[in-house]
Amino acid sequence: MTAVDDPRPLCFVLMPFGIKPDPGSNVTINFDAIYEKVIRPAIEAAGLRAIRADEEKVGGIIHKPMFERLILCEYAVADLTTANANVYYELGVRHAMRPWSTVLIFADGVRLPFDLGPVRGMPYHLDQVGNPAASGSDSDQLAQQLRAARREVPDSPLFQLLDDLPRPDVSHLKTDVFREQVEYSTALRERLAAARRQGVQAVREIRAELGDLRNYESGVLVDLLLTFRDLKAWGDMVTLVEQMPDALARSTLVREQYGLALNRDDQSEKAEEVLVKLIAERGPSSETYGILGRVYKDRYEAARRAGNQNLARGLLKKAIDAYVNGFESDWRDAYPGINAVQLMELREPPDPRKAELLPVVTYSVQRRIESKQPDYWDYATLLELAMLDNDEQKVLDALPSALAAHPKGWQAQSTLETVRRLRTIREARGTVPAWMTEVEGALEEAARAN
Repeated sequence: MTAVDDPRPLCFVLMPFGIKPDPGSNVTINFDAIYEKVIRPAIEAAGLRAIRADEEKVGGIIHKPMFERLILCEYAVADLTTANANVYYELGVRHAMRPWSTVLIFADGVRLPFDLGPVRGMPYHLDQVGNPAASGSDSDQLAQQLRAARREVPDSPLFQLLDDLPRPDVSHLKTDVFREQVEYSTALRERLAAARRQGVQAVREIRAELGDLRNYESGVLVDLLLTFRDLKAWGDMVTLVEQMPDALARSTLVREQYGLALNRDDQSEKAEEVLVKLIAERGPSSETYGILGRVYKDRYEAARRAGNQNLARGLLKKAIDAYVNGFESDWRDAYPGINAVQLMELREPPDPRKAELLPVVTYSVQRRIESKQPDYWDYATLLELAMLDNDEQKVLDALPSALAAHPKGWQAQSTLETVRRLRTIREARGTVPAWMTEVEGALEEAARAN
């Protein structure tokens, strides 16, 4: 059955995305795993069709499609874990417009805010690293709750407390139009996924078909933007952002990706302007500063290749400062941290802050590895940190883990290039350790094999 002819009632899911820390505990929660293993199977078992709140990842503003989904979806599931501000705001809108058919869930042991203490909800269970611990039984219980919601018993506190509060009358015409929009957006995303595998020209053809972008959901346009990014179509990304509706183009995620694309499209000064303005308006962010750091890093490399050493030194400092600011804005994101310490090694003499920052970045990576399913980049980052720390035993411990993550050829090549840059610096200083040759050889072999 395709999305276009799926007759099941729609169930809107309000929840955080990705991997988020719970402020009330030391657990980092994998919300994507909760959705895939607990929530979506329960919705399907109850005879409903799940729609997740994709617009939240855009950030900064709730768009018209969000309100449509809150009001017009027949059912909703709201995950209250981590007291996510977007989820709580959306739940308030839902409770004001829908007397029944909203089911609340939260991680077992989480303390809810006082105002939600009396509201009934269903706890689900997590393991020590924030993944579902009882997905089968939790999903079954949620499915029962959704079936019970069909009885049209008020679950909104407003309609429970105020018997004479008028019930909103949502016309069938409006809901039918909404369903058509949802089905079209789902089909379009499926086409985008197929086009991504075919190449950039297939994606450009879909973009040409869309015409006026104001007619489409934010989530669809963000998918299109990130599809161009995956294909390294930087110019297409720039053009797409400049044609987006103003509200979406002003969002944090889109402005960050705009800055990234401008820099890769040889518009470095405009990229810097976009990112600096975003930081001034929205505050520091590891992602925004990480992209800004890359802008300065690319300029540094260009100045160094051109032989302009004074300019190169100034740009190297700006790149380091941007990466440090990014890491300090979110210690859990090791990306700007590892870039900062790598560049600190390149300074002459090496930046003295490297010794202070190295163990902090290392701890951040170790916590990331322990709290989720790590990938190659996590282990490669740990390897690079050990090399920067000149710790032979840690290097020899980290190298097998990185190789065992089965890196793709280009991934191993990327790490190899980082190692070679470090070796060049160490050679100039006459301090190349013997184990560095072993690491290079292992990465060369991995790059060829994969």
